[in-house]
Amino acid sequence: MTDRYAVVGNPVAHSRSPDIHAMFAEQTGQRLSYERLLAPLDAFEATLRAFAAAGGRGCNITVPFKFDAFALAAKRTERAQLGGAVNTLRFDETSAGGWTGDNTDGAGLVNDIQRNAGRSLAGVQVLLVGAGGAAAGVLGSLIAAAPARITIVNRTLDKAQALVANHAHLGVPLSAGTLTDAPAAQDIVVNATSTSLAGAGSPVDARVLARGALALDMMYGPKAQGFLDWAATHGAEPRDGLGMLIEQAAEAFFFWRGVRPDTAPVLKAMRTAL
Repeated sequence: MTDRYAVVGNPVAHSRSPDIHAMFAEQTGQRLSYERLLAPLDAFEATLRAFAAAGGRGCNITVPFKFDAFALAAKRTERAQLGGAVNTLRFDETSAGGWTGDNTDGAGLVNDIQRNAGRSLAGVQVLLVGAGGAAAGVLGSLIAAAPARITIVNRTLDKAQALVANHAHLGVPLSAGTLTDAPAAQDIVVNATSTSLAGAGSPVDARVLARGALALDMMYGPKAQGFLDWAATHGAEPRDGLGMLIEQAAEAFFFWRGVRPDTAPVLKAMRTAL
């Protein structure tokens, strides 16, 4: 029997997740199929319930439904609870309500930075640009990697302050500010805003970059090019979100199947395809 999984979103036709999970399944010998499901904006829950009733075992959740998925999950992992958003659901027959929610984005980001980019987060200065759902989903994992300080900057200060307040108990110094308050000489800069969707460069000034800094945009492909060009022009190491995408997918695969795939050959294949 082949188990069914899917990525659910709107839009979703652009998603590379089916390709990634097909490679994971082939590599690990797991029998599964993985598809794209376009959910109408007013019918996300109905789309999920129909998929689960038809035998679906789990799904990934993409924009704009991560907060909706959080609300629908009967159980949530600690990292999903902390981030307030769910990007992975497992349809567990034995759990109350049947659905367990996880958020694999933060682990995906940290694994990509430390494993694929070869940058340790321990003891460094990190700037997280943005305070929406994407930033909330990764902040807990960034903190767990023990940087010296994380500064969150956002167009509106109150959202950055709310993120700091929600994570202040985790033991790493956190600061909040507006985009113009972004501190200079940061070792790792992560763009978690939507500016790249419009093909823009960086929402913060180049002074934020320390010499040899890593500058990562969560977007990948052509949409990230403006940010990557900005980073390279100012002497930083540019990185897009493809590695993060694959690493978070591996976390989801493990969450569903209990088997951890090797991400390196998949990242190489996807980078070549793009």
